[in-house]
Amino acid sequence: MTRNDRITTLLQGRRERLARELGRPLAQRSARSEPLSPRVRGFMLDEAKDLYWNELEWEHITHEEVTEEGHLAELTFPGLLAFVRGLLLEEVMPDALAPADPRPEVVEDLLVFLAARVPELEEALSSPDDEDDEARCRRELDLTSRLLDLVLYLYHRVERPEVERLEAARAD
Repeated sequence: MTRNDRITTLLQGRRERLARELGRPLAQRSARSEPLSPRVRGFMLDEAKDLYWNELEWEHITHEEVTEEGHLAELTFPGLLAFVRGLLLEEVMPDALAPADPRPEVVEDLLVFLAARVPELEEALSSPDDEDDEARCRRELDLTSRLLDLVLYLYHRVERPEVERLEAARAD
């Protein structure tokens, strides 16, 4: 199986599991305006990746978002999740200076990036350099896998009560 096949399979599997657990088809998104140029789309994805790397590194330095259950992706990646919500924004306040201009294609690109990180981290975890490297890879894998789910929830318009139900069921 090629790297791209693994990424596609992982992302498709997460979506299928989410739809099955919700008991309904996933909401689909489409851009409302002209497509972004490849340069602008790439720039926006790079901004999302920078947020991912910066917030992940900050968590490695501070270990601020740790509970008995582990690291909390919701608190580890606040900037990235806010950026995603902004990319998916479809309505603005009446006094907003600009109209909503959702860019779900950038969020889809981010999902592919996050899905690619999971097998990379699994491979790194299979042959760590030392115990510290193993612990770091495990944290990154757990956080990235969780972040992938959180971004899927936002992308597919999974409402808060549904998320709470899904999370409670997975915790059992």
